[in-house]
Amino acid sequence: MSEAQAISATAAARIGPGRLVLVVGPSGAGKDTLLNLTRAACAGDAGIVFPRRVVTREASLAEDNAQVSPDAFRAALARGEFAMHWEAHGHCYALPRAIDDDIRAGRTVVVNASRTVIEATRRLYADIVVVLITAPPDVLERRLAMRARGSDGSIEERLRRAVDEAAPDATIVNVGAAEDHARRLLEIIRGG
Repeated sequence: MSEAQAISATAAARIGPGRLVLVVGPSGAGKDTLLNLTRAACAGDAGIVFPRRVVTREASLAEDNAQVSPDAFRAALARGEFAMHWEAHGHCYALPRAIDDDIRAGRTVVVNASRTVIEATRRLYADIVVVLITAPPDVLERRLAMRARGSDGSIEERLRRAVDEAAPDATIVNVGAAEDHARRLLEIIRGG
């Protein structure tokens, strides 16, 4: 499946003053695990927002996504409801336009996004931090096998997926205690 991405081009200037934290990385790296831990740590902080992605795949306990049909996704896209969207592994993903309002209000918005949107988001948002969450190939393979989500295609295809990616601002190799890595992600989110 080919990748496609798009970023809203309606902004005349880069959106700020808040920050956009893009959490990216390969399937099985543990992005959602670390995001769930940091979301819990930020529960009382109104200045940090974790918006739900819109995805054309069944929702799961591990991910905080809004599930929509492909037709509903296309209709929302046509209405301009997404700040950014992309396609990967046979599914469509998007982030709601409301993230732009949060960033304009000075909040930090933390999102699980595709590596394919990094360059475009750097052009659209004034303050962006890209955090790559990754793990060695054998760890990725083991995690994907444990997840056993057949709607995403074969594990081999996911592991072979090559993405031309821009250099991240920070990298977390997510092997070992997830709590330790979540603390590092939290430091990055809070500007440390």
